[in-house]
Amino acid sequence: MTLLDDISEEADLRRLFGRFPTGVTALCAKDRDEPVGMTASAFVAVSLDPALVSVCIKRGSGTWRQLRTQERVGISFLGNGHAATARQLAQKTTDRFLGLAYEATPDGAVFLTNATAWLECSVKQEIAAGDHDIVLFRLHRAAVADGILPLVFHSSDFHTLAPMDHPQAVSA
Repeated sequence: MTLLDDISEEADLRRLFGRFPTGVTALCAKDRDEPVGMTASAFVAVSLDPALVSVCIKRGSGTWRQLRTQERVGISFLGNGHAATARQLAQKTTDRFLGLAYEATPDGAVFLTNATAWLECSVKQEIAAGDHDIVLFRLHRAAVADGILPLVFHSSDFHTLAPMDHPQAVSA
């Protein structure tokens, strides 16, 4: 193991941070009856009481400027079939939802179908942190899906998880 003495290079930091696998989320809402969304992989469960979660978002994101003003934001935990969806929502195109299946709540949260879980949230607080903002969300409602493996981001690519085989205990 060789420790990096100079971690000021962005490419080195991206490579370093990319070694930690993370789940992939989609943050989506309706803005004037049109879906708006983005992907984020820096999701953290923060508190059970009150129910709070956080996501880190790059400062200056135009999509976040739209989402942050909405009454409710849907957070979908993307499933193993969502790699192309994650890439599409991360693009700087005008219609990120072309061909995507989703549902919207009456309060405007948008959820992608075939996700592993869905969280209906409102923005509670934004905290400046370097070139990102930590966005703290209040969780209002949620649902989970069984039988869908999560989408995972690791080393700049998408993967999924597979259960480990557990050897049978040997009895004496």
